[in-house]
Amino acid sequence: MSEGMRLVMLASHAPSLVNFRGPLIAELIRRGWRVTAVAPDFDEATRSALTALGAHCADVPMGRTGMNPLSDLAYRKSLIALFKREQPDVLLAYTIKPIIWGLLAARAVGIRRCIALITGLGYAFTDGVKGGLTRVVAGAMASNLYRLALGRADRVLFQNPDDRDLFLERGLLRDRGQIAVVDGSGVDLAHYPPAPLPAEPNFLMIGRLLGAKGVREYAAAALALKARFPQARFQLVGWRDPGPDTVGEDELKSWIDGGIEHLGRLADVRPAIAAARIYVLPSYREGTPRSVLEAMAMGRPVITTDAPGCRETVVDGVNGLLVPPGNAVALEAAMERLLLEPELAEAMGRASLDRVRARYDIHRVNAQILAAVSDGQ
Repeated sequence: MSEGMRLVMLASHAPSLVNFRGPLIAELIRRGWRVTAVAPDFDEATRSALTALGAHCADVPMGRTGMNPLSDLAYRKSLIALFKREQPDVLLAYTIKPIIWGLLAARAVGIRRCIALITGLGYAFTDGVKGGLTRVVAGAMASNLYRLALGRADRVLFQNPDDRDLFLERGLLRDRGQIAVVDGSGVDLAHYPPAPLPAEPNFLMIGRLLGAKGVREYAAAALALKARFPQARFQLVGWRDPGPDTVGEDELKSWIDGGIEHLGRLADVRPAIAAARIYVLPSYREGTPRSVLEAMAMGRPVITTDAPGCRETVVDGVNGLLVPPGNAVALEAAMERLLLEPELAEAMGRASLDRVRARYDIHRVNAQILAAVSDGQ
């Protein structure tokens, strides 16, 4: 039934089309779909990787951050032109701007089937981050635009039940029949194979350097532990992302001066995970945190927060520990416990691997997404 069907996959960050959606794109093409991958600012490596899969690429400019209506309307206009040229049967969009402006553009063109994949709610919907009135206004605007755009969606896929419930409570969806919950983006277990836990107490966090990712709590806990356990290492992978919630350069420098190892942005995080004994992500809210799944696949115990998206990945006391979001003291205590109890950390690492194999294998998750894409065709 899918032979010759056309799908446009719309993203806000071109490398995510390979890193998060590559196996899904490959499976669609294997089934006979013509896939056009659309994002701003393609680099040559991403374009080459997608072309090798058999996908077509289209670079459409988009302002990733901020609320510039002229820029956003220009983005919608460009998408309308692209849709008229490509004539897709299905639109699959993920992250906020592609979902909102992609679905609104799809309405103007008359695309038959539109799928929105809510991979996280971001700054505008996250409590406890900087921004004050700006965040409140951004949240109100995003809610109104989501409500308008999602009225066009045939299916809305969430990565955790908390995000689904928030959208229902705010009246952003027209009916429950639109909704499904999938197990995150999944993780390629062959690409992230298990690795032995190193004996050295080495902690790792991967994430953009944003307050909402819990990077300040990680830094505070790491610096406190470094003073008591100088042999321990605390590594941080990530980069400063422009926006009101980003970590300042001076702040980052003070962490590095205190002993935190900042590895910057890595094209391949597997060596960093393999060198780590314990993975930490104290985020305030996620869809389903991909870095946690990668660490679990490589057999790491995980310390994360009892927050939407994060709490789905860890059974507290089994494959890791859950701490309250925004609480550096509780995070420090959890990190110290796994530092002092090596046998517990090893047992939790084994449990992480069992859990990720049972629930988050990318082939299993892609089957969930493909069911939504192909429904009725």
